[in-house]
Amino acid sequence: MSHASAVGMLIDVTRCIGCNQCVDACAQANNLGQDTPAPQDSPDGLSARRWNTVLMGPAGRYVRKQCRHCLEPACVSACPVGAMHKTPEGPVIYDSSKCLGCRYCMMACPYGIPRYQWDALAPLVRKCTLCYERLQAGKWPACVDACPAQATIFGTRRELLAEAHHRLETEPRRYLQTVFGENEVGGTSVLYISDVPLDFLARGHLGHEPLPALTEVVMGKIPPVALGVAALMGGLYWIIDRRMRLMGGHPAPVEHEHEIDS
Repeated sequence: MSHASAVGMLIDVTRCIGCNQCVDACAQANNLGQDTPAPQDSPDGLSARRWNTVLMGPAGRYVRKQCRHCLEPACVSACPVGAMHKTPEGPVIYDSSKCLGCRYCMMACPYGIPRYQWDALAPLVRKCTLCYERLQAGKWPACVDACPAQATIFGTRRELLAEAHHRLETEPRRYLQTVFGENEVGGTSVLYISDVPLDFLARGHLGHEPLPALTEVVMGKIPPVALGVAALMGGLYWIIDRRMRLMGGHPAPVEHEHEIDS
């Protein structure tokens, strides 16, 4: 499936009324339970139990923040075990059975989206999946169904871009003349049109180049570095353990030592 036919969403900031029904629908559809964000999850409101949020943007505009489902996601390229996965349909999803808990995906994301279950005994990384299971069942994402103002619409990326540019052309005074997500970091599946800048949704300035080209260079160095660190730690453990045994009067057995004559 090409990027053009991958599914996604178009969010029209000018139509959002800040009702938070999209947030509630997401929590219900994904069985997220009561939201108890940790300090690390503020100030944008996202957490392991809150996968999208409505922020107050410039000029008092309500702006949704959630996973952008990048066409070439940095979180996927940063994950050393493939726990983050870009599906052919478009959504970026997560396989908890593979996760090491390294949180490289959190550091790599240019939009600061993935969140960690800080309060869980077996913590996972959580984020919006574009309701992937619902998509497989032929349904729309829960947030799209719940929006009373039709501020969010669902479709293929080709359809969404066509609709976005149509609105910009027919109402040029209503919108900034850009589709946010069309080109940033290689493009995203969740697109925005707006009458206010949306730079605050990202971590600094975003160019048009996909980020995996950068993260793969760094991540490619991790296996040999990890092996080196493991070998070093193993050696230190052996030395410390041996010294502790000797200090305790119980020398560690050593092969080929000469017996001391009494």
